[in-house]
Amino acid sequence: MPAGPRRVLRVLRALRLLRVLRALRALGQRLREGARASPTAAVRWITTADRPRLVAAALAVLGGALVLLVSTKVFPSHSLNHDEGVYLTQASMLLEGQLTLEPPVPAAMRPWFFVADGSGGFYPKYAPVPAALFAVGGLVGWFRLALGLIAAGTIGLTYATVAEAFDRRVGVVAAALLLGSPLFLVQASVFLPYVPTLFLELLFAWSLLRAERTGSDRMAVLSGAAIGLAFVARPWTAFLFALPFVALVAWRLRQRSRSVLRRALLTAVPGLLGVLAALGYNAVVTGDPLTFPYEAFAPLDGLGFGRRRLLGYDLVYTPALALRAGLENLLALLGRWTVAAPLGGLLSAAGVVLALRRRARALDPRRLAIAGLFLTVPVGELYFWGTRNVLGDLDRAGDGLIGLLGPYYHLDLLLPLVAFGGFALVRAWDWALRRYRAVDGREVRATIVAGLVVVAGLGAVATAGAVGGPLAANDEVTDTYEVAYEPFEDRSLEHAVVFLPDPYGDWLAHPFQALRTDPGYDGPVVYALEERPFAVADAFPERQLYRYSYRGHWEPRTGDPVTPRLRRVDRVRSDRVLLDLTAGVPAGADFVSIRADSGAGHGAATVPDPPESLSLTVTIGDDTARIEGPALADPVTVPIRDRDALEVRLLVDFGGLDALPYRVAVPLATTPDGERRALSPRLEVCDRPSLCGGEATFVPGAYREGVSLNASVRGLDR
Repeated sequence: MPAGPRRVLRVLRALRLLRVLRALRALGQRLREGARASPTAAVRWITTADRPRLVAAALAVLGGALVLLVSTKVFPSHSLNHDEGVYLTQASMLLEGQLTLEPPVPAAMRPWFFVADGSGGFYPKYAPVPAALFAVGGLVGWFRLALGLIAAGTIGLTYATVAEAFDRRVGVVAAALLLGSPLFLVQASVFLPYVPTLFLELLFAWSLLRAERTGSDRMAVLSGAAIGLAFVARPWTAFLFALPFVALVAWRLRQRSRSVLRRALLTAVPGLLGVLAALGYNAVVTGDPLTFPYEAFAPLDGLGFGRRRLLGYDLVYTPALALRAGLENLLALLGRWTVAAPLGGLLSAAGVVLALRRRARALDPRRLAIAGLFLTVPVGELYFWGTRNVLGDLDRAGDGLIGLLGPYYHLDLLLPLVAFGGFALVRAWDWALRRYRAVDGREVRATIVAGLVVVAGLGAVATAGAVGGPLAANDEVTDTYEVAYEPFEDRSLEHAVVFLPDPYGDWLAHPFQALRTDPGYDGPVVYALEERPFAVADAFPERQLYRYSYRGHWEPRTGDPVTPRLRRVDRVRSDRVLLDLTAGVPAGADFVSIRADSGAGHGAATVPDPPESLSLTVTIGDDTARIEGPALADPVTVPIRDRDALEVRLLVDFGGLDALPYRVAVPLATTPDGERRALSPRLEVCDRPSLCGGEATFVPGAYREGVSLNASVRGLDR
């Protein structure tokens, strides 16, 4: 058994949770016996005494296990949202006691969504609370354990919160509906902050409602601490969630009761401490308590209308655009991402209607607080342009991240949806049970039971279909990831440095978030870009260098996998460096154009009637690079300075617009004593001349018949 699961079993034994699991197994046996005795016996057994709590616990354990299964099987290499790598790196930093990264070569080792602190270090764009929750799994060597624990806690707190506002039966059904919601299941299975924040918000809601019912001061303090942490995690999300419950407390204060006022203060003080903690963290990492890390990263990536900007993407975010984006998010949630969509939304609407019809209880402020989320969340999120960005192309439904990960900015709406949906189902069951008991005749009763079984079956099928669609779509992305990461699975890298390509810019873990460096840069593998290759090589002189590349376009959503390659990179240090280059020339080529470039100049030549295999030797000396070969009439000379890289491009021309570009780039440097340094060259077989230089990263392979490219460097002493 792997070390991570072994540690998990030890923790379970230490917490005596195995006893709970045995109790749940006994519960299942009792349910089976009750179901055989009578169609309604199992339900009657569940809905008496404290058994709803056991059922809720069973749902929580089941939900945690299911999330672990989905996380390991559907998202083993993470999702298309590259923020996962940010939170996992941040979690690793917290386990090491670090708030910032101090890479030896900052220009080549900046992770995605990390902010430069001005002194060569980086800090994450996000607050540390979600990462701290993920770090719980890291304590036992298995980060994914945290996902299961958070999911189980969220399901349990959903039951507890809804039970406080309605009753325990509704709480159980609401927990089951949450577990069957695709948005929850997908978001709980990835390392993103939305479910951890919901967990803290539910802890706040439950403890606040319980404090109101029982008068408990401890629950009041817990509610304030929970919403304070939620504010640190996602300030705007926590604010929108808390508003209806703050309104509830304000309404209670009209009673002018000292106990109500005391509990309100006990909630407010730790909540404000959470706000102060957020400001203190800002002061530590950004230098300004009022500047959040995401604002330091991109000042226009925040709340409000007008010009919004994140890196190279910007737009004018207008109220009209916000309304359209908000509507699209809600339609996606109700039409695809809630339980048994669209039945889940219809059930919730029915529950709201039923609650309003029960006049005496319709004004229950606890239920109104939960229902208030139907207003605060969708309206408040209109003010955040992220609800537009998650959609992708507005003219292509599901084109953005929403198609794979759901409308995650509206995750908090799941609480009122499952609460009122559960209320509707319980009321429907009560109605059916009364009719069942009032009917005489075994055949009629059997018909009613059969009808209920059919309805339940249809609901189960609809739920499975709603969940299966998003999981299948993400599984296709995972298939492309598995192909891309094959070279790392096929060999064990120890004491290595791997240079990664940068299809999305000068960032690590974007998109290769499964390839992450330990915060101390002392793990088995260190990943870097080739922005400063010799600085990286010098920072890790004892490590073996590798270069990861691939053929194809990096587009995991299309389902077309790339062809990856992981090759050793040699270090050469000599008076002169020789580059041996051999390129295949497919049949039908008219000529081959050769061009060599450095920062100091360039040289060019043409080879008419080229051979099937074109061989060239490039001699790199003190201040020139000299290209020679049997097919060249005259050598090509290129001036080169101390730190210039040399790039040799071959264009195999077939006439018209048909041409095959090759590219060979040799990293070069000069030592203080005048020796030349070189690393193994980067090779590309390009799609077309305009996409040669990293934009379309092809490596030698099955491209077209006769295509091949090989190059190596070696030293030549005088």
